[in-house]
Amino acid sequence: MLGSATIVLLVSAMHKKEIKTVSDIKVEIEGAEQHVFVDEKDIIDFLNKMGVKKGTELFRIDTRHLEDGLKMNGWIRDADLFFDNNSILHVDIQEREPMARIFTISGNSFYIDSSGKRLPLSDNLSARVPVFTSYPSDNKKLSAPDSVVLAEIKYIAQHIQRDSFWLQQVAQVDLTPQHTYEIVPVLGNQVITLGDTSNLADKFNRLYSFYRQVWAKAGFEKYERIDVQYDGQVVASRRGAAKPYLDSAKAMQQLSSSLRQMNTMMRDTSVGMDAKLLNVVKDTSVKKVLPAKIMNRPQVKPKPVLKAKAPVVKKKTVKKTVNNSKSRKPKAVLQRHY
Repeated sequence: MLGSATIVLLVSAMHKKEIKTVSDIKVEIEGAEQHVFVDEKDIIDFLNKMGVKKGTELFRIDTRHLEDGLKMNGWIRDADLFFDNNSILHVDIQEREPMARIFTISGNSFYIDSSGKRLPLSDNLSARVPVFTSYPSDNKKLSAPDSVVLAEIKYIAQHIQRDSFWLQQVAQVDLTPQHTYEIVPVLGNQVITLGDTSNLADKFNRLYSFYRQVWAKAGFEKYERIDVQYDGQVVASRRGAAKPYLDSAKAMQQLSSSLRQMNTMMRDTSVGMDAKLLNVVKDTSVKKVLPAKIMNRPQVKPKPVLKAKAPVVKKKTVKKTVNNSKSRKPKAVLQRHY
């Protein structure tokens, strides 16, 4: 009897729970401190389309299915739905926070969050985040080079957002064809060359020191370009002035390269002259040995030069006979050479 009574009570409790309805829906959105791209009204509208509203039986609601549907929204990082003892449906939303807005070369635009995920634009709101231009790709599936560029953009955007001064001063960041970055400031008509993303904190520190020590005294319109891409330097070009030389380290590299080229050319010229001198020695049959320094080789005793022999001329022999009636022994034959 006790067992039967327990079963009856359990079945009754389950049946009572199934016939309970949603008494209220409470939506809580977290994650974004300044920008709210996920509106409570949009969440309620989504639940209503899925057949969830006040008065809906609890057993008809699949919370897991609703969570997956809410996560289809690009701005929602995570969604958690549950009921309390009062049959109130709680909807906890984790919103993605934009880090930067990116414009592609073709003119399209999108946001990215701290994980690098693309976020769609909103018709109602616009986030106050750093703007990056000239991004090379519109594809959602990124190649390896595009992924590297996106990671660099996220790194620069995070550095800018950590400092309120730079967040207010940086209007946009341009990606150059040389894969470097340039800043267009809010105050001043200058271009600030960052170079790559290496030593980014040091570059911004040097730029801030330039603002405090130089720019504050000289004014915003005196300089046309400010270059902080080289370690330990701030190269400022006055408006209308000739372009400055590169930093000393790069100049030394160019000078060393020029010296190496000149030495190579001189060595090649010396070798050519040695070859010409050697040919002259062979042609003129000079027996004098050139110094070893000029020949750039150990001194070798020259071989003796053989003189050409004069051509052999055949000698004609003329025989003369003496008429003598007496028979006598013939005299020696006289020979004349011509």
